[in-house]
Amino acid sequence: MLELLAGQRNSLTGLLLPLGDRTLVLPNVAVVELIGQRNLTCERGDPAWHLGWIDWRQQHLPLIGFEAACGGQTPCGERARIVVLNALGDTGLRYLAVLLQDIPRSCKLDIQLNYVDVPLGSLELAAVQVGEQVARVPDLAGLERLVRDAHLLPGNQ
Repeated sequence: MLELLAGQRNSLTGLLLPLGDRTLVLPNVAVVELIGQRNLTCERGDPAWHLGWIDWRQQHLPLIGFEAACGGQTPCGERARIVVLNALGDTGLRYLAVLLQDIPRSCKLDIQLNYVDVPLGSLELAAVQVGEQVARVPDLAGLERLVRDAHLLPGNQ
């Protein structure tokens, strides 16, 4: 995915998105906005990865706990933030809201990614070495399908 977005360049700017038990990496163009939510209340819903709804730019978005979507637990810590991502697929979603555990960090990504052999979650495409850190490339299209299949598209709540 990152190779396609880089085009003819040798590198692109990415963001490291800190979660509770892992770090995701995405190109900057995938991120629309970071919301520094204060006093965030995570409502454990059904399914477990649905943490409630946020109102953003006159839209109602489901808040997703990525770790829970991969079968784990999503913490809701004091430094929690929300990242709004561009949707990629054909699900009818335009944006996704994902809970983070801290502020994202910018990074340079070489298009010749160094892949790391680690166990991947169900919504992870690959693990790559970014500096001293292993980061996972999320399957955003799969995440969109998960939201669609749970009938959490805007207007269905």
